[in-house]
Amino acid sequence: MASDLATELRVLRRQDWDEWYDNLIRAFGGVPESAEERELWDTLTETDRSIGVWDGDACVGTAGAFSFRLTVPGGASVRAAGVTMVSVAATHRRRGVLTAMMRRQLDDVREWGWPLAVLTASEPAIYGRFGYGVGTYAVTGEIDTKQVRLSVPPGTDDVRLRYAKPAESLGACEAVYARVVPSRPGMVARTPGWERLMLLDPENEREGASPLQCVVAERDGEVVGYARFQVKPDWEPTGPQGKVLVRDVEAPDPAVYAALWRFLFDVDLTSKLVTRGRPVDDAWQYLVSDIRRCSLRVRDSLHVRLVDVGAALEARTYQAPVDVVFEVADDFCPWNAGRWRLSGDAKGASCERTTDPADLALSVRELGAAYLGGVSLASLGAAGRVRELRRGALGEAAVGFGSAVAPWLPHGF
Repeated sequence: MASDLATELRVLRRQDWDEWYDNLIRAFGGVPESAEERELWDTLTETDRSIGVWDGDACVGTAGAFSFRLTVPGGASVRAAGVTMVSVAATHRRRGVLTAMMRRQLDDVREWGWPLAVLTASEPAIYGRFGYGVGTYAVTGEIDTKQVRLSVPPGTDDVRLRYAKPAESLGACEAVYARVVPSRPGMVARTPGWERLMLLDPENEREGASPLQCVVAERDGEVVGYARFQVKPDWEPTGPQGKVLVRDVEAPDPAVYAALWRFLFDVDLTSKLVTRGRPVDDAWQYLVSDIRRCSLRVRDSLHVRLVDVGAALEARTYQAPVDVVFEVADDFCPWNAGRWRLSGDAKGASCERTTDPADLALSVRELGAAYLGGVSLASLGAAGRVRELRRGALGEAAVGFGSAVAPWLPHGF
């Protein structure tokens, strides 16, 4: 039950989905989505993992969870609850509705035996009090392609590119995506149905841009990379000033990757390339001639919550040997609180309760931030959010927790 005695918190019933979803849309401004988008989220919603708060016959709170598998450092695919569609009606704010839903949801995730919960936040300040830390960041660029050139690696000219219809090439593109998923922490394995999200292209949201386009890269007749994008034409007295709006680029091979980006840079009648939500270490940044003309901006992306500290820390590997005792604070999920000894390396790890003296003290929020290897424990220590109790322990743990590639969430949910 939520704290207001007039409300009821319950698992979502299929027949209540429309009202539940309408409450969500109203909370996010009330602008209706396209029929295509609404039908997609209706199909993807896992009602048995979704909850709502009801005041009589009216839905006043929503929260859902998707059954995800998330890549963690070392390449393992770990069960994670993809927390989504969280809203509280404006008429029922400050009554404990959100806290009640977060409480029920994390209890459920623990019962399911999943070590992680993850989300993207409309307002980042909301979820820290429930133990979520910002675990990945994403970069956006607006590149002046008339001034910025690419320096491409050998073999780029040997890659064959061709236009392909997005729907018809979807299977081949998803096969490329699946090959990439284990290589970068934070990536989500797409289960059947989720591939449709990649084609979502409502006409009323294009704002003058073209329908979704796709170019695939081939070697020996096999698709080895792809780019999806739109073109937004624009003309000024001096000539064409169109924009290429990049949606997706995936290619595990440097030459294929460079060939796709070179194509995007050279689309006729355009002078800008806009790329959003890319990895902070995305390699195109090291191909460009002038990074200053790329107008980079970084923002938070995936927020990570360790639901089971021991299982989560055992699920990943560590790029350098680590043997450290954490004193973990977790007021919202007290089963995580206390001392944990983590011993691990590049081959595996163990994490168990201990009574040994602590080396580092931190909250579960900091563990979530550092978990995927994109946020340094040393940086958190410099901010006063991790306390070093044994000299040298912070540096050792920070190196071990790091990742050779930046973690990245490829799309929202």
